[in-house]
Amino acid sequence: MLDLINDFLWSKVLIALLIAVGIGFTVRSRFVQFRYFARMFRILGASQAFKRDKHGHLSSFQALLLSVAGRVGGGNIAGVAVAITLGGPGAIFWMWVVGLMGMATSFLECTLAQAYKTAQPDGTYRGGPAYYIAHGLGKRWKWLAGVYSVLLLVTFGFGFTALQSYAVATSFDDAFGVPVVYTGLGMAVIVSLIIFGGIKRIARVTEVLVPVMAIGYLLIALVVLGMNLPRIPEVIMLIVNSAFGLEQAVGGGIGAAIMMGVKRGLFSNEAGLGSAPNVAAVAYVPHPVNQGIVQAFSVFIDTLILCSCTAFIILLSGAYDPASGIEIGGVALTQASLADHVGEWGRSFVSVALLLFGFSTILYNYYLGENSLNFFSESNLTLFNVFRVAVIVLCGWGAMTDLGTVFAFADVTMGFLALANLIALLMLFKPGLRIMRDFDEQIRAGIRHPVFDASKFSDLDVDPAAWEIEPEDLERLKRHGEAASPSQPAK
Repeated sequence: MLDLINDFLWSKVLIALLIAVGIGFTVRSRFVQFRYFARMFRILGASQAFKRDKHGHLSSFQALLLSVAGRVGGGNIAGVAVAITLGGPGAIFWMWVVGLMGMATSFLECTLAQAYKTAQPDGTYRGGPAYYIAHGLGKRWKWLAGVYSVLLLVTFGFGFTALQSYAVATSFDDAFGVPVVYTGLGMAVIVSLIIFGGIKRIARVTEVLVPVMAIGYLLIALVVLGMNLPRIPEVIMLIVNSAFGLEQAVGGGIGAAIMMGVKRGLFSNEAGLGSAPNVAAVAYVPHPVNQGIVQAFSVFIDTLILCSCTAFIILLSGAYDPASGIEIGGVALTQASLADHVGEWGRSFVSVALLLFGFSTILYNYYLGENSLNFFSESNLTLFNVFRVAVIVLCGWGAMTDLGTVFAFADVTMGFLALANLIALLMLFKPGLRIMRDFDEQIRAGIRHPVFDASKFSDLDVDPAAWEIEPEDLERLKRHGEAASPSQPAK
């Protein structure tokens, strides 16, 4: 039954909705993910004026790293291998297409998450789909916000936390012979030391962990590309030809290539699922569009860069040979491929990468669960502590348990989670475009760093306290160039 529901959701309903939102907003926004791609670097540079400070705010860059910590995971290592095994090399082409469309979807949902965020007493913010559903769609739709929060807690807070623990522990056991019980207990201890510090400590850890794991994986891929430089054009042509059914010898076919590319791409970058907006909302930025642009870039990092790294490692190796009739899938194919390039230590490298990716995702999943609880009971320390203990237990238990049924159930709940979010996004197209056009107009007026004036959007039920810029930060932005109209409220 779970398989039937999962197949119906992901093979029909969600793929149609995700493509509709991605293409629809790409066109309506005049290809915003490409128009503002270069501006992302300026935004991250200016965010140094908005870094974590005496007021307790978290910067745009910290929120970006926190979202990358969640997007980058097993899908970048195992998911790409599965896509190539079942859909052929052409699946990578469709994964790229989905990534480019997903950038627009992520822009929309993360811009809305920023616009509808609420200020917290400790200087941080809360937000996400539950908040933009409740405030953007009105009281009649508050039930949908509640359903979304429950699904978010069950899927990411509980289900995927245990699944990540299992994936990391079994991979470490295969590579180094470390019993799963020790890996599970080790992760439980380390996670406990981090999550009891709240979002600020999680952000500080990901600020170090994410660049190390992402850059390390990118470097090993560049080494592989350098070792196989003459063959790169050949592999690119293989991917493109296979995407349109012109390389049937490698298996997959055009239908399988499209299906696997779309599904694996969506699973990997999470654009449209509504998970990333929960962490995008924590950033202290002058305008919601700033974080929308930055979060669109996180999809680019995940799908266009890191997924491509795995794809080229596999396709440039001798491990992938569908003509041989010997099938290797998942993590094993990535491990075998890297080992074919650099020697047996490549298997261990993949396991370590999976450990880091999985660990960062556990921290991300924890925060999603905490945010869903906060929607029902703001800053309830007792409730948060009970949840933290549950996450620690799941890290240990999940490592030692076969979670096949849990995975199937989490897949279904994630499908309904995405369904609720996509319905909300379709209904909030106009507010999203209105906020984007406010940013566009300020840019056209020569303002280098647009600022969101909440008083102009009072009809959208935004929280004015969440858009009060600290006076010293507003002054810093003005030193970088014109920043805002004099009507911008400040503390």
